[in-house]
Amino acid sequence: MNFKAIISRQREYFQSGATRGLEFRRAQLLKLADLLESNERALLAALYADLRKSPHEAYAAEIGFALGEVHRALRHVSGWMKPERRRSPMLAWPATSHIHSEPYGLALIIGSWNYPLQLLLSPLVGAIAAGNCAILKPSEFAPRTAEVLDQMIRANYPEDYLTVIQGERETSEALLRERFDSIFFTGGTETGRVVMAAAARHLTPVTLELGGKCPCMVCHDAPVETTARRIVWGKFMNAGQTCIAPDHVWVDRRIAAELLGAMKKVLVEFYGEFPQQCADYGRIVNRRHLDRLEGYLTQGKVVWGGECVPADLYMAPTILRDVPWASPVMTEEIFGPVLPMMEFSDIGDVLENLRQRPKPLALYLFTNDRALQERVLADTQSGGVCFNDTILQILGHDLPFGGVGESGMGNYHGRASFDCFSHRRVVMRRRFAWDSKFRYPPPKVSLPVFKRLLRFLG
Repeated sequence: MNFKAIISRQREYFQSGATRGLEFRRAQLLKLADLLESNERALLAALYADLRKSPHEAYAAEIGFALGEVHRALRHVSGWMKPERRRSPMLAWPATSHIHSEPYGLALIIGSWNYPLQLLLSPLVGAIAAGNCAILKPSEFAPRTAEVLDQMIRANYPEDYLTVIQGERETSEALLRERFDSIFFTGGTETGRVVMAAAARHLTPVTLELGGKCPCMVCHDAPVETTARRIVWGKFMNAGQTCIAPDHVWVDRRIAAELLGAMKKVLVEFYGEFPQQCADYGRIVNRRHLDRLEGYLTQGKVVWGGECVPADLYMAPTILRDVPWASPVMTEEIFGPVLPMMEFSDIGDVLENLRQRPKPLALYLFTNDRALQERVLADTQSGGVCFNDTILQILGHDLPFGGVGESGMGNYHGRASFDCFSHRRVVMRRRFAWDSKFRYPPPKVSLPVFKRLLRFLG
């Protein structure tokens, strides 16, 4: 495929001004909503084929989530586009100043395989709402979903505006050698470094949605059964292949045995005695990732699960105890259905440990102690925080989602997606009616007076 020709045509289309009008943006968003609804069956089938996602989970986490982003943008894009009035400096009087949100131009959106629909279309909603053209690169590890998306976009949008480019890693590398006006990447931290280095060659704005080891802390005052349900739900949905899933659990030793028992009970309630037979439990994306996950099972004591069936890409929901700190399962992002559990006596030791590690994408704490919640907020850094639950902080379309440090940079969802693909351009308008000679040389006052006046005129 001739990337340069596609990019050149998209740049010409953007420069024509066709994408900038409100009605054009709304029409493209409405079309995307219609496509998601009319292709629901094909998308559900593709998500099942790629990751064995159940219809309920696939709709909620993929199709429904993307539709929510579209509808949010449709309701608010006209307001997001309006210039924002700002105070002008006194020295510029009489003047008016505004911030105009302008599209960057041509966006490259590189999606991930674990939520292959949501993680490509959610940023696309922001790119469309902000008035950009876009090239979408879906993950080759979810080929059926990528093919349905390709057909949807190709049949309903001109290639000069939106296009899907499929391919292996070499395709992404080739795309990154081209010049874009904005790059949005979802994936692993190491690949994120490669994307950022590529963007630096052209000084292209980049948004990185990465991952990391999201810690979960459970204090002695947390209601055990409710806590167990919420941790198990967040950890094992999509077979643990969720960037903000609890990566490992720290539990106060006073309730450790009780929490472990409750989690085992919940796992049976959710997925039955034989999760491989459960229609609501997914599969690992490919054999390479399954082999990686299976290697973690030797690094601690398996107290629940541990079964693997390579021919079915199946790994049971698994809980580990007695895990050495230096083991790979505690230094690498797990991204699968393996949950190490550790005990603590003093949460201060846990917080000190977290400060020594890369900043996670999400942090979870279960406690009713408001002072302790505030202490954790003050003593840690993370992309987001959720007290007394997991995952839900990503669901609000008014809540920006993104990482910090090695878990990413920039954020999106709702208005944040629009801003992600917009340049906030300052526009000042002055009149000729007044032209103070105070600003022009030579100086009209002494330096001490000049310094006092500047504080007033700024």
